[in-house]
Amino acid sequence: MAKSDYYELLGVSKSASADEIKKAYRKMAVKYHPDKNPGDKSAEEKFKQVSEAYDVLNDEQKRAAYDRYGHDAFDPSKGGGQSGRRSSTGFQDPFDVFREAFGGDGGIFSDLFGSSSKRRSTQQDGADLRYDLEISLKEAFTGVEKLLRYDRHVTCTHCNGMGSEKGSQSGTCPTCRGSGILTISQGFFAMRQTCPDCNGTGTKIINPCRACQGTGCIEENTKTKIKIPAGVADGMKLRLNGFGEAGVRGGQNGDLFVVVFVKNDKQFERDGDNLHCNLSIPFTLAALGGEINIKTIDAEAVLQIPSGTQPDSILRMRGYGMPNFSTGNRGDQLVHIRVEVPKKLTSEQRAKLEAFAMSLGSSEKSWFSKIKDSFQ
Repeated sequence: MAKSDYYELLGVSKSASADEIKKAYRKMAVKYHPDKNPGDKSAEEKFKQVSEAYDVLNDEQKRAAYDRYGHDAFDPSKGGGQSGRRSSTGFQDPFDVFREAFGGDGGIFSDLFGSSSKRRSTQQDGADLRYDLEISLKEAFTGVEKLLRYDRHVTCTHCNGMGSEKGSQSGTCPTCRGSGILTISQGFFAMRQTCPDCNGTGTKIINPCRACQGTGCIEENTKTKIKIPAGVADGMKLRLNGFGEAGVRGGQNGDLFVVVFVKNDKQFERDGDNLHCNLSIPFTLAALGGEINIKTIDAEAVLQIPSGTQPDSILRMRGYGMPNFSTGNRGDQLVHIRVEVPKKLTSEQRAKLEAFAMSLGSSEKSWFSKIKDSFQ
């Protein structure tokens, strides 16, 4: 079944501001929250859909990718991929999105919706990492495999990420009494925050692991390969699942986001899937027309020059541009014509050109006189 449009799900226009998107999501999320609609599978599914839509449209990078490529931008089978605990679709868990939108652990709605928003675990998911990768335009055209080297925290093998020495047990955190949360009452409202002593796990390590000093992770230099798909655009973000920081006490690893930057090319300037280039031709070829060989990004081709081609004309070579990231169809190569005029002429050449100029009509004489001036 085709996915619904994210803007339609939230009931906003494509030009909606970040505040408008957030207000729309809050309204929809409260309406369809599972705790307000117990047992209603359709409401639960709607809650997931609007949360997924907000997860994308609330992020500038994801929103830009969605506006350009639609749902294909997040389809791994088509090269897509765009933090928190994630669902199988690659987006944040709906309850994590909800908590972010309302602040903290759900804000005042934590009490309205009950225990489902208060669940705590000793597990801690790892943070996401970013890697900036620069490639050439030719590599963006063909696609390329790159080896990445970067430092990250991985699970400590001595304690298996638990943070305690083998045989040692963790105790209940005395500050929050195992809840992972501190509640501070201020009149009518009750403010809740993560316990600073246990970082929300509810447990206190009694005998820290000597290898990781109780963190559950150690730093490691990681090497991994990534395939950059053909047609990748400058600034596009690719994701490697599980290659971010390690989770603690059984938590999921974060992801590695690879941001691709395409270097400027000496010959071609990219405009979406199209490529622009300059070509200088003799003024005789511009006047008479003919064929000329021209370089393309992957080969060489013959370009037809129509007779009477004017300076600064643009000739289109269909199918010689960049491959589209989603469809693979190639854009066009747009050739900007520059007409070369000889700087010096022999007396014989000058006489023949002057005779030619005299044979032209008055409108052509005016044009030819401008060219003639450049011979001086």
